Amino acid sequence: MIISADTLRTHLAYTTWATNRLLAAASELTPEELARDFGTADKCVVGTLAHVFAADRIWMSRVQGRPPVKFITPEDRDLAVLRRDWPVVLAEWKQWAAGLTDDSAPTVISFQDTKGNSYSSPLWQIVLHVVNHGTHHRGQVSGFLRALGKVPPPLDLIAYYRELV
Repeated sequence: MIISADTLRTHLAYTTWATNRLLAAASELTPEELARDFGTADKCVVGTLAHVFAADRIWMSRVQGRPPVKFITPEDRDLAVLRRDWPVVLAEWKQWAAGLTDDSAPTVISFQDTKGNSYSSPLWQIVLHVVNHGTHHRGQVSGFLRALGKVPPPLDLIAYYRELV
């Protein structure tokens, strides 16, 4: 499969756009709403957002060849921290992707997961995984917002494409 560097950059830009929209929506919630347990793995709005943030951060360290970082910290489960630190990580993705080429996208990198297991994957697969992972969990948070009686912002990829025109 051939995925162009431009396509990967577009999808990373989409992730930034959707993440920023959802962070803005979460910022309108009360502390009780942010922490309401919905019975999912990450339990609540802020826990699920923290999970996606931590994944974006750890994958960034992997593609940059940096030493592994702790997946999630207690501080990550604070909306103010997410609003401050997540844009920095997303900007790192943008800067990293600016140097991506069609020739470098299939480059295979090796890394360890949080349990120490070794893996190797092409960069293009990692980028699409990061985008897809974020989309999945943003969808969960959108459902949480609806359960709280809120209207989540449109986050569909096609909505992003339409804003580009």
